[in-house]
Amino acid sequence: MSRKRRPAPPRHTLAERTPVIQAEELEALAREYPQDREEILVEAAGCWNDAGQHDRALALYQLLLDSGCEDAHLIEAYRINTLWEAGRTGEARDAAARLRRQHPTDAGAWNFVAETFETAGELHDAADWFTAGLTHLLGPATPLTRAAVEHASDPSGIEMLVIGRHRVRRRLAQPHDDLDRLADELHEHHPALLRGPGTLDDLHDPDHLRAAESSDPDVLRASIEKLTAEVAARRAALSRPRMTCALFWPETEFTRLLTQWPALEEAYGADHHEHTRRVEEILRRLSEEGEPHLGIAQASVSDFEEFTRNEGISPQDGDTRAEYAADLAARGRAQAWPPPRNSPCWCGSLRKYKKCCGNPALT
Repeated sequence: MSRKRRPAPPRHTLAERTPVIQAEELEALAREYPQDREEILVEAAGCWNDAGQHDRALALYQLLLDSGCEDAHLIEAYRINTLWEAGRTGEARDAAARLRRQHPTDAGAWNFVAETFETAGELHDAADWFTAGLTHLLGPATPLTRAAVEHASDPSGIEMLVIGRHRVRRRLAQPHDDLDRLADELHEHHPALLRGPGTLDDLHDPDHLRAAESSDPDVLRASIEKLTAEVAARRAALSRPRMTCALFWPETEFTRLLTQWPALEEAYGADHHEHTRRVEEILRRLSEEGEPHLGIAQASVSDFEEFTRNEGISPQDGDTRAEYAADLAARGRAQAWPPPRNSPCWCGSLRKYKKCCGNPALT
């Protein structure tokens, strides 16, 4: 026998379709289509909650739980959120503790309760729920890699927990750990248009989050203007021809670099003059090989450290330094090479390029 098709709810004008009307329509629909009862009643409970009629929502959630629903852990998470919104925080905490002891296998249940605590400003509890959910669903022995998440039973649910945990810990000003670095890796793997400008740390910046949650028009306007400028800068960077850059460390930064990582002397030379000479030689060789759009990216140790920390990669890896040079170019912190012969030299000597690094006899 073919399944009876569920009709659309009765038509109302936009003004008439209040959450109460939607909830009543959905309850009537659930009686007519018992095969979809759980899905419809969950939606109806959400409408009662939106209407501020928390007792009606709680009654529907309890009805579903008592009848042996399929998604019991997720529905209990919804019920906990409604208890909190109703001001029954003690009951909500007790219910959350009971749910946690049941070890839900649904990432959505862990995430929904964590976000309930986060919305209430209980950030330490929220971080604890995100962490507990990940530990339970991934398993303590699972490597914290993007590949492990992709091969999990619920990759999107796991990623939702990892990203949520990163957001809360950023608000708590807690230092990055392995799970935070995993969140960064998952975020960076998204296409550029989906992840937006900046890093996940930028996205989860506490000031940015407060501005997004603010109802103050001036704060919202400033936030929108800042985001618009960031997007414009990123589009401009993407529209420029890709530049192949050599890293150049100014003399004070060069000294700091070799003090911190002596092994980099092999890549950059033992003294600053040698480093400068090598940069010019590398760019000339690439030019002779036909490489277009060459440039020099001026590096600093503090910025390099932040880059490697955010990316979770080794500062001494040659690929890391190449990625850092490309990142500087994308941020507009590189200059085209070679400069005009009568322009100041790129090395900062204040001499003309043709009389400094542009003069082969002096390099």
